[in-house]
Amino acid sequence: MSEEKDQNYQQAFDQMEPDQETPSLGKVKLGRSDEEFEEVRQLNEKMGYIPLIVSNLPSEGRFYRNDLQISIRAARVAEIRDFSTMDENNLFDVDEKLNNILATCVRVEFAGRRGSYKDLLEEDRLFIILSVRELSFKNGENKLVMKANCRHCSHENEYELKTTTLQYHDSSELNKYYDDEMKAFIFSTKSDGTVIMCPPTIGVMRIITDFIKHKEEKKEKWDKSFLQILPYLHREWRGFEDKAIFQMNVEFNGWSEKKFSIVYRLAEKMRIGVKQELNMLCSNCDGEVAVPVNFPGGVKSLFVVSDIFTELL
Repeated sequence: MSEEKDQNYQQAFDQMEPDQETPSLGKVKLGRSDEEFEEVRQLNEKMGYIPLIVSNLPSEGRFYRNDLQISIRAARVAEIRDFSTMDENNLFDVDEKLNNILATCVRVEFAGRRGSYKDLLEEDRLFIILSVRELSFKNGENKLVMKANCRHCSHENEYELKTTTLQYHDSSELNKYYDDEMKAFIFSTKSDGTVIMCPPTIGVMRIITDFIKHKEEKKEKWDKSFLQILPYLHREWRGFEDKAIFQMNVEFNGWSEKKFSIVYRLAEKMRIGVKQELNMLCSNCDGEVAVPVNFPGGVKSLFVVSDIFTELL
């Protein structure tokens, strides 16, 4: 990667603007005093928002600016009604409805300036959505119970899907390449220069998803191998349009086979989110049980009560 691109990458990170879809709130100071932060906290609490501890995220907050603040609130009736219209057979609609929960129930701020849910990492999305869900059903109603048989004693176990039972991929072998100033991994290769990578943001993933959707609707070809690694190479979603994707694709086509293999494998190892299969203990024999992460009752059951008879007298 050239020096100019390194500088552009850092500049985009340091000068993140508020969400372009959010109306301007006027000129806001970059910093706030302790009294101002306390005032904002009390205002958020009155509106039902509570702070989410960034270090508890699967990413541990390592790929965000240090001044990131995330607040969440419970989903309201209007948002649950919208969520209930999800077409679970349409992956694009499922993705959109999950993002709608983030757009309405999550507040993101950087140094007192309003950000967007799109600034959050894709790998942190499920944890945040489950956090919103747990706040929405804080009395324990509408539990998500996963069932799995023990291969040692055949006992059927039940495990509740919630933030405290999640397990995450281990990317510790990449820690030595992590740069705290850039909030990204910096890899120096023997023959292909320096490559800067980080887990993808929701904003970039959404743009790429829309790009793929439009290509498929027009029955046009698209480079799957390129779009698999692109989200790890481009952090800023603002201003990221088809033209920029095309330009990066042109550059990608000039890569050597070795460089592509290196970047592709690094992207695979950069998974830091929730594991698709949890390792739990059997309640009968304490043997290890493999539990696939799923949503009993479908994805809608995240916010729509699936077992209505538990709510009847």
